[in-house]
Amino acid sequence: MSVSKLDRKFCVAPMLDWTDRHCRYFYRTMSKHAVLYTEMVTTGAILHGKADFLQFNEDEHPVALQLGGSDPEALAKCAKMAEERGYDEINLNVGCPSDRVQNGMFGACLMAKPELVAECVHAMQSVVDIPVTVKSRIGIDDYDSFEFLQDFIEKVSNAGCKTFIIHARKAWLTGLSPKENRDIPPLDYDRVYKIKQLYPQLEIIINGGIKTFEECEEHLKHVDGVMLGREIYHNPYMMADVDHSIYKDEEGLNPTRPEVLSHIGDYISGYEAAGGRAWHVLRHMMGLYQGIPGAKIFRRHLSQEGVKNQTPGKELLWQATSYIRQREID
Repeated sequence: MSVSKLDRKFCVAPMLDWTDRHCRYFYRTMSKHAVLYTEMVTTGAILHGKADFLQFNEDEHPVALQLGGSDPEALAKCAKMAEERGYDEINLNVGCPSDRVQNGMFGACLMAKPELVAECVHAMQSVVDIPVTVKSRIGIDDYDSFEFLQDFIEKVSNAGCKTFIIHARKAWLTGLSPKENRDIPPLDYDRVYKIKQLYPQLEIIINGGIKTFEECEEHLKHVDGVMLGREIYHNPYMMADVDHSIYKDEEGLNPTRPEVLSHIGDYISGYEAAGGRAWHVLRHMMGLYQGIPGAKIFRRHLSQEGVKNQTPGKELLWQATSYIRQREID
């Protein structure tokens, strides 16, 4: 396997129903370095679904496909297809706790089957030259000791996985909803730090509850990268400071909000010309003016008018921002 050229110092998490190709394009207008992850796509959807679940925009690079599945052969087929389509990384989901995912025998329940995860990783790595990575929790249910996590990392890394993205909460597979699983089990960052200390040769990315660049910098003293999810989705303009704050690139992107809107307006116009609905893109932009006077009216205008699909998306964007400009004048 070739050495990864991805710099995963800052990653945007795979988020089901959120990080689709439009959302990722939006983020890419603000950072050229951040590694973007697709929402989880199952092997069954790719191999047997009618839609093109591997579609993405070339401007999204570096972009990783997150796969859900537990059949090594099916995962290998999908990994090969993804590489041929141009993805930069394949990530195996071993962290999602939902009942639907468990019924398909993938996601967080796979942490109890490290040998199977190792087999899946080996099968994918055997057919692709791009990195194959794993996203996991620190434990599941009553299997939440450090020794349990260490055993999982040991067996999967021995199969060739060199990069682990670890959500620093354990997952409860019964009794809690996926939403509750994002907040109720306590975070244990030290456990992730300890994995890095024991396996310095591995790339360890930490995920879970990170909200600020100051927190990112603190984590980066202990691990190789950080992954943010909900905080970025609800406050996406954070992305505009990633290249400078995290990657220390003075020539990185640092767009103003109007510059972001200009890029996205043109993108929406092209998408509509191809038969798409502006709302598919606009829905990801609700938090662009988070914390700015007029943000609430901006969100309301986009949500109320966007779903009607009566006004061209680019025009609708500028209508919504007029409320921001008016508040600034007031």
